[in-house]
Amino acid sequence: MMRQLYSLLMWLLQPALRRKLARRALQEPGYLEAVEERFGYYSASVGAGDPAPGRKTVWLHAVSLGETRAAASLVAELRKRLPGMRLLLTHGTATGRAEGARLLRPGDSQTWQPWDTPAAVARFLAHFRPCLGILMETEIWPNLVAGCARSGVPLVLANARLSEKSWRQTQRLAWAARPAYASLTAVWAQTQDDARRLASMGARVQGVFGNLKFDASPDAAQLASGRAWHARLACRVIMFASSREGEEEALLRLLAAEPAARAALRPR
Repeated sequence: MMRQLYSLLMWLLQPALRRKLARRALQEPGYLEAVEERFGYYSASVGAGDPAPGRKTVWLHAVSLGETRAAASLVAELRKRLPGMRLLLTHGTATGRAEGARLLRPGDSQTWQPWDTPAAVARFLAHFRPCLGILMETEIWPNLVAGCARSGVPLVLANARLSEKSWRQTQRLAWAARPAYASLTAVWAQTQDDARRLASMGARVQGVFGNLKFDASPDAAQLASGRAWHARLACRVIMFASSREGEEEALLRLLAAEPAARAALRPR
């Protein structure tokens, strides 16, 4: 009954989602790309059905930029172990989709994550027919998980994390979260604390393997550029490689409080 009410709410929120995408597109035009995919409607150019004989579709969901970059090493390993697979990438943000395009090979597909209504999820699964779904880090959606369970698609959570704050919030939504976590085929956590919290929500934690982001290979051109900067400058360089809104300002305030940093930041 509660998930039915949740599904009704998600259906009613669809116009609000469209308005939000239009606002985001004012700064990031990518949010207006293939909007109907978010509701489970796909053009003929987006891969569907069974791939060529012997090839299976492996679906990997990386919501944003950080998750997509972390997924790169996982995709590389999947290609080694499943050389005939067709990769299906889904995302929720424009930056994630742009980064994910770099991971595609001929025959692969890329689309938006379906909005979490039963109808959109059903259309997504019927169109792409994945043999396996891999969610990165935190992306648990009740109808998406339930749809995979009904369709017999094993769904796992990789590089999984659940902070103390998120865990407390999740407990308040236990009516939706517990069935979703319990329906996952397997979960691999980043830390022991993540594993403990995930298990308390009913997840089948199969191991603790650290953070995939530390397995990423640095871009050779960026490494060369960094070495060139180091050779020309007589001071240390700080690279803030991954941040969220507001974190850059927090770092600058912290640096400004340090005498040595104030001297380095002083205009010349």
